[in-house]
Amino acid sequence: MNPGPRLLDSQQCEFTVWAPRANQVELVVVSPRERSLAMQKMENGYWQLLTTAAAGTRYLYRLDGGQPCPDPASHFQPEGVHGPSEVVNQAGFAWQDQGWQGIALEKLIIYELHVGTFTPNGTLREITARLDELRTLGVTALELMPVAGVSGERNWGYDGVYPFAVQAAYGGPEGLRQLVNACHQKGLAVILDVVYNHFGPVGNYFARFGPYFNETAPTPWGPSLNLDNAGSREVRHFLFANMRHWFEDYHLDALRLDAIQAIYDKNPKHFLAELSEKKEELNLRLPWPRLLIAESNLNATRVTRARPQGGYGLEANWCDDLHHSLHAHLTGERKGYYADFGAWEHIVKTLRDGFMFGGQHSKYRGGAWGDFTPDIEPAKLVVFSQTHDMIGNRVLGERTSRLLSFGALKLFAGLVMLSPYVPLLFMGEEYGEEAPFLFFVDHQDPQLLEAIRQGRREEYREFYEKGQGPDPAALDTFARSKLQWQKRTQGQHAQLLGYYTKLLELRKTIPALEALTRKGLEVRDWEQEKVITLQRQQADSHVLCLFSLASQTMVWPADIPEGKWKKLLDASDARWGGPGARLPETIRADDKLTLLPYTVTVHLKESRHG
Repeated sequence: MNPGPRLLDSQQCEFTVWAPRANQVELVVVSPRERSLAMQKMENGYWQLLTTAAAGTRYLYRLDGGQPCPDPASHFQPEGVHGPSEVVNQAGFAWQDQGWQGIALEKLIIYELHVGTFTPNGTLREITARLDELRTLGVTALELMPVAGVSGERNWGYDGVYPFAVQAAYGGPEGLRQLVNACHQKGLAVILDVVYNHFGPVGNYFARFGPYFNETAPTPWGPSLNLDNAGSREVRHFLFANMRHWFEDYHLDALRLDAIQAIYDKNPKHFLAELSEKKEELNLRLPWPRLLIAESNLNATRVTRARPQGGYGLEANWCDDLHHSLHAHLTGERKGYYADFGAWEHIVKTLRDGFMFGGQHSKYRGGAWGDFTPDIEPAKLVVFSQTHDMIGNRVLGERTSRLLSFGALKLFAGLVMLSPYVPLLFMGEEYGEEAPFLFFVDHQDPQLLEAIRQGRREEYREFYEKGQGPDPAALDTFARSKLQWQKRTQGQHAQLLGYYTKLLELRKTIPALEALTRKGLEVRDWEQEKVITLQRQQADSHVLCLFSLASQTMVWPADIPEGKWKKLLDASDARWGGPGARLPETIRADDKLTLLPYTVTVHLKESRHG
């Protein structure tokens, strides 16, 4: 049985809830007409009732005569996390994306955003007004940070308590459908961040209903979900139903699974492998294939390996190591997880292989880490120069634009966007947004707020040495994190936007940059000169990317393959805010090249008949 309300027609609704410990369950209808109705006990701890109810009906559940509480599988909480749940007509939206066929994994260029800070009023509807600009930038997919029901009106979303709902402050179910519909009409995919490792603390009524939690396997944010103890079968089913809900009812293209290292399961068939299996079964009857993308710091090959080879079978995995290597090297920071990074060879290895750790000793973790091997195809790794975590886990929420020079900022972007991996941008990075992205919440419980403050100081203690940082509960902390979108047309911001747009244009139009494969990939480096070359080849398309990480101008004998290499992009061009290009339009092996600080250039090998 699938949990939650299901409209059978305009007047009949079937309510289903899992409450295996209850002796009696009542449906308490709050509006439009108050009434209480006894539910029938079904198999495996489910309770069910078919009754007269239309879309918009608000209801609660009462277990064994206790205080009524919302539905754990609520589709909408218009009055907040403690208020009644609302029946949603999941079949009532007039979709106009019938021609949409989805986007292949290797075509993804992801733009991560937080709904509440992306626009002035922080709504899903407002995002649609910016889709044309995002499409012009060159991204192919929006990734929304969690929108599930959560306490208050401002939150990152990772402590949601209604995983089937859409946050009312963002525009609710209708707002999300309208956005997805508009994105598909403009050729953009939509990815949603979901949290299957824990539920948040405020408005969390799950324990009243059943054994949803594994108290013996805590996460940094609360107990993990019960995936392998008594009652776990139905908890797993709850999450499988949640995946189907987002794919079927909201037409989402992919789910990003938050922090899978905190998903604990001792079963022979791991929850994630079974989730992947259920998704593939679903794909057989959906008009375009859906994807599952993991966030994981495990550096584990099993995340994306096929299930027959012992893996989970997920389509892709976030890869932190290229970011960590470049950030540590360019900023000099070595606190926290940056303690393992910063050496020259780390940049070269992560550019070539993706992950850094495949069993080596990790200073930060105090032991061997990872089992990653570079036979995983590059299309299965998502890389970035910024994310909500990399910014928001800093005490002051500084973006990379505040930490690096303009030239180094363009270098960082070039290395990520020209890499053979799936690139991700965090909202605003394309024009050098300077507003911080801070951690914020809107819980009202003073004791909980203090616990959150203490918890973040402990989890990210290395970044909090300079002070306590802004109060997560203060409205100003949230307000300061909003984008200054108008800056994208001004000065260096506009120049950086043009540079990003050109990088993504080359990535999408040149076969050698478009193909995400290790075949034809070669990374070479000259540590003394701080030069890296990246060669990528696909059939007759052969591209050479040249990066100088030196902070001074230098002359370099071009140790590059034979042939004539036509320049397609030079980050030093004045139009991109540089001092003016010094490299000729065509270069050849053994030329003496003057490389300006933080050089990024892209060259296409000319054919013999060209």
